[in-house]
Amino acid sequence: MKTTDFASLVNKFLTEYLTSTRNVSANTILSYRDTIVLLLTFISEKHAIRPERLEIGQLSPEVIREFLEWLEQNRKCSISTRNQRLAAIHSFFRYAGGVQPEYLFQTQQILSIPVKKTSQRVVKYLDTSQVKELLAEPDNTTRKGRRDLALLCLMYDSGCRVQELADVKVRDIRMTTPPQITLTGKGRKTRTVPIMVETVGIIKNYINENGLSA
Repeated sequence: MKTTDFASLVNKFLTEYLTSTRNVSANTILSYRDTIVLLLTFISEKHAIRPERLEIGQLSPEVIREFLEWLEQNRKCSISTRNQRLAAIHSFFRYAGGVQPEYLFQTQQILSIPVKKTSQRVVKYLDTSQVKELLAEPDNTTRKGRRDLALLCLMYDSGCRVQELADVKVRDIRMTTPPQITLTGKGRKTRTVPIMVETVGIIKNYINENGLSA
């Protein structure tokens, strides 16, 4: 394979395969791009190979393992971050092996590199009194306070993630009975969650105050 083919594979992986074929989110594409940048940095620092001279055949399973160790030891990445970078590498080689069958064996070897197990942290939660204290914090007499209250109520009531909340549109909230919200999570997967009438009232006032529309 010509050295320019590796650059071409990366280009098509990021700009065509992930967007058109996989239809992944912009955040996922950025994460995969950052992984490739880190990999190129590692190759340049540890193997003295400039990015424009790198060939895909030089990315052996041993090199990928070295890269993962480098992430943990030199970059001080957590195991979960290390596993995320490995997932991005796996995805790239699945693509590369599909369009360049001569590298299928190399792809299989890299795909066999396992993720590291991480310890499960105990999930902490707020009790009823703590939730009441939290929701009482925003100053409801100010516009900013009413915004914060609306966001906190919607997050607490729906159990959504921060990114899911940031992606919510007015059209995603059903105000009529039964009130509910449609959330879009990782992998563009959607789910519909019921919300309380009290939450709907707070959200409706916020929407009307700010002239928001679908």
